[in-house]
Amino acid sequence: MKRAFTVAHALGLMLMVFSLAYLMPILASWVYDDKTLMDFLLAMAWTFCIGLLMWMPARHHKGELSIRHGYLLVVAVWAAMPAVATLPLLMVINGLSFTDAYFETMSGLTTTGGTVLTGLESLPPAINIWRHELNWLGGMGIIVLAVAILPLLGIGGRQLFKAETPGPMKATALTPRITETARNLWMVYLGITIACILSLKAAGMNWLDAICHAFATMSLGGFSTYDANVGHFDSPVIEAVLIVFMLIAAMNFATHFIAWRGKSLTPYLRDSEAIATVGVTLASCLGIAAYLYGQSTYPSFWTALRHASFNLVSVATDCGFSSVDFNRWPIFAPIWMLFLSCVVASSGSTGGGIKMVRTIVLFKQAGRELHKLTHPAAINPMKIGGAVIANNVVFSVLGFIFLYFMSVATLTFVLLISGLDLVSAFSAVIACINNAGPGLGVVGPASNYGVLSDFQTWVCTVAMLIGRLEIFTVLVLFTPQFWKR
Repeated sequence: MKRAFTVAHALGLMLMVFSLAYLMPILASWVYDDKTLMDFLLAMAWTFCIGLLMWMPARHHKGELSIRHGYLLVVAVWAAMPAVATLPLLMVINGLSFTDAYFETMSGLTTTGGTVLTGLESLPPAINIWRHELNWLGGMGIIVLAVAILPLLGIGGRQLFKAETPGPMKATALTPRITETARNLWMVYLGITIACILSLKAAGMNWLDAICHAFATMSLGGFSTYDANVGHFDSPVIEAVLIVFMLIAAMNFATHFIAWRGKSLTPYLRDSEAIATVGVTLASCLGIAAYLYGQSTYPSFWTALRHASFNLVSVATDCGFSSVDFNRWPIFAPIWMLFLSCVVASSGSTGGGIKMVRTIVLFKQAGRELHKLTHPAAINPMKIGGAVIANNVVFSVLGFIFLYFMSVATLTFVLLISGLDLVSAFSAVIACINNAGPGLGVVGPASNYGVLSDFQTWVCTVAMLIGRLEIFTVLVLFTPQFWKR
């Protein structure tokens, strides 16, 4: 019971801190005079009061969370924050159901980028700012932000950081103190975001579009202020800027921090995951461009390269922007793009999916097994970037991959039972669990998730949550061992 109060104490504090996020759309509403100022003020008050009501009964229960309660708090936060974030959407957008509003905010915070809304360009600027701010906050993780703040309030953060942060980041301390690590990651994230905003403004966007699309780019969230997405601008320069920053966001932010601290590009050359991410993505751009040109989809190779590069990088990095309806391309190209969305993003990035480091581990483990067939007595340790990977890490990766594909299969079958066609069901699950945005079929880039039934929308919402928290964090709550004393 004491631990439950500790979880409630932390969750209440986080919701009260989260209420400060409304300051940005409040400022936007005041600047643009879009008549939503009172709606956001009320949403801010309601969010703070909900957090206060949770915190008050548990205000005396401070202390370090156990690992189990850290996982419980992470899932509770990622379920509760999208719920309170729906308040301004429900108040401003007429006819919007809670199901669709929750999908939209969950898509924002999990950086999925799938949307149920149409007429995005006619939405009040403050609403678009709010949607994209949710992307940006979710990008590095609200939990990591809280880790930098909650120790000041009496709540330990290491368990939360381990539950929230994927891959090698769990075992890599950039600085001796966890709060300092979180702050440094946020400073790098903020600095690159500002660079992206200025670059997009210089490329021709207005300030509102530049801020919104920079938030969506660095979080790999994929939200846009237009129904036509990036295709609205029809600008090769804007697309080139976005490609560069999407690739940056798909790399491990620990590598960015180490490179910045050392004022050197050497950390990128030593990061095998970053090299594989960029190498596979750029090679695929050339390959798909040649394929589309060979299939006469575009009249010239350079036009094919432009559209293939932008849309492939966007889907592969799990951003979710689109400039054309790639659903109309020959089926090999979009299927390859969805495959890349499973593996390209690095651990410690804002992307989703299996992550490149796990793909490298699987590839090397397959090589070890083949080597063992001909040399049964050989000792062949696995190394990545010069570091030996322990067997327990390999087993953990194998377990993750199994649960990943079982989750994809289960959720796809659920959508098929609900009446969705195979291409739409499979691609929707892949896009949502990878936090990649648009799928194919009825949920392709020329449409959106608003065509789904309420039941199908909730299935996709669950897929987004499972994918953002990397499966284990959610599924562990449903094991009997988790609830045993």
